[in-house]
Amino acid sequence: MSNSLNISPNEDLQKIFDSAPENTVIRLAPGEYRQKAVIRTPGLTLIGSGMDQTVLVWDDYALKTDEQGREYNTFRTWTIAVCADNVHMENLAIVNDALHPETKGQEVALSVLGDNFSMENCLLRSTQDTLFSGPLPPDLIVRYTGFHAPELLKDGHLRQVFTNCRIEGTVDFIFGCGDTLFENCEIKSLYDVRNVGYVAAPAHSLEQQDGFVFRNCRFTFEDGVEEGSIYLARPWRDHGLCLFENCSYGRHISPLGFDKWNDTNRDQTARFRETPAVPGRVTWANKR
Repeated sequence: MSNSLNISPNEDLQKIFDSAPENTVIRLAPGEYRQKAVIRTPGLTLIGSGMDQTVLVWDDYALKTDEQGREYNTFRTWTIAVCADNVHMENLAIVNDALHPETKGQEVALSVLGDNFSMENCLLRSTQDTLFSGPLPPDLIVRYTGFHAPELLKDGHLRQVFTNCRIEGTVDFIFGCGDTLFENCEIKSLYDVRNVGYVAAPAHSLEQQDGFVFRNCRFTFEDGVEEGSIYLARPWRDHGLCLFENCSYGRHISPLGFDKWNDTNRDQTARFRETPAVPGRVTWANKR
């Protein structure tokens, strides 16, 4: 039988997450929880009062400097980091409201570094790099060893499911190496002064066969986003893997669909597919 806690916005989320026994259900009252916290306890369930009522929010960004004068880097900017397995969330919002990524850099709202993570009826909102679906690519695990906490460098096969959620952002706002299913979600592109955006930035290894799966999702946009200015995905590493299955697209999505990532040759290795196929996409999609 699970334990259960009821908490309010004036309570310390980090203390609650650290002290709660495994498999505890934590019910969050309506309000703004302006706190940054990491979940290390397996099996926690967080239940809010609605994605427009229970809001967990913070405002770190990549170019911010810490007390030692070091830049935060993308992977310390999260509002909530999940570093335990079997965590579930529903009916809440997780937001990074730093804004202005063109001058501040990446701004993660949710970082998931646990296996068997699930989220339902939730909102994730930021700008660049809203959702990190871990793990990191192997080269970055090596690069950041000794800089990031070990819990942020977790390796392995991490599975995640997002159902009936809304995920909002501008550039690469769903990124990482997780085997992640997005089902019946709204994927919303927000306005960016740079007038170009990318939804997904996958970095899967060649051995992975699931990658990011967008199933029955709606790709929408807010006012100000230009027609054809948003790409569905670009490969963050060579073998990035995305499947778009029975999705609907607004006029903001580029007819080409996909980008190869700057001056790389990742068009030769990326694994991007749509079903049913959409005419006019780049010639290298739907081939692998």
